[in-house]
Amino acid sequence: MNINNSITISLQDIKISNHLPIVIFGGVNVLEDYSTTKYICKHFVKITKKLNMPFIFKASFDKANRSSIHSYRGPGLEKSIEIFSKIKSKFNVKIITDIHAPEQAKDIAKIVDIIQIPAFLARQTDLIESAAKTNKIINIKKPQFLSPEQTYYIVEKLIKSGNSKIILCERGTMFGYNNLIVDMLGLNIMKQVSGGLPVMLDVTHALQMRNNFSPISSGKISQINVLARAGVAVGIAGLLIEAHPDPKNARCDGPCALPLQSLESVLKEVKCMDEVTKSILYNQN
Repeated sequence: MNINNSITISLQDIKISNHLPIVIFGGVNVLEDYSTTKYICKHFVKITKKLNMPFIFKASFDKANRSSIHSYRGPGLEKSIEIFSKIKSKFNVKIITDIHAPEQAKDIAKIVDIIQIPAFLARQTDLIESAAKTNKIINIKKPQFLSPEQTYYIVEKLIKSGNSKIILCERGTMFGYNNLIVDMLGLNIMKQVSGGLPVMLDVTHALQMRNNFSPISSGKISQINVLARAGVAVGIAGLLIEAHPDPKNARCDGPCALPLQSLESVLKEVKCMDEVTKSILYNQN
């Protein structure tokens, strides 16, 4: 593949492409309440502006794919649309969120800018088609059980459904039962099979670990700097990273969340690595 064969997806002034400065898709795993969401978004906006990094706010409104029935789901669609509206109005940010059922696509598309398809659901044709019909940018999380090459068929479904505004997201492949491994070679394979679509790495969920006798996931969050640098060194369009002011008391996936106070140091490393990588790969100054 010619490394310059990179498709650019525009979201007003934000340009998402493997050869352009990396975009930070950042926020919280799942909406808890407006106050916490506002606090987290404010910090992301402050740090990304300081570092001059493009930013899109991420939060789930419903965690419908949890292992345990006791896991926190989120505030629901109606309340979440209200929170998203307030966040967008206050911070003038673009928003990405995921859907879990076809009927959610039309309503959530009224407020968010990018619709994300969860990894476990990325082969569900009805869900793909409903998301495509919104004409929003669609972020496909690569399932943990699929090879990078097989993302071609998910991309094909979206394009056949009339939407070619696609981002592919790596979040690790199952190694054994409870551990996820990110194959850095797979990032370039996804670029190849998609014809140069933007590829990003979900550095938060790639660090998730399942516990056999607990509904709560653990995580290797201490390794986030290492994984982020490694992924960015391949030359990718974006990095998805979730943070929380108090991970121990987060309503969902706290052990995988970056402590909010560590965000700036992580993003400084990411920006540095991204600039060096793209100056080598694409001869950018």
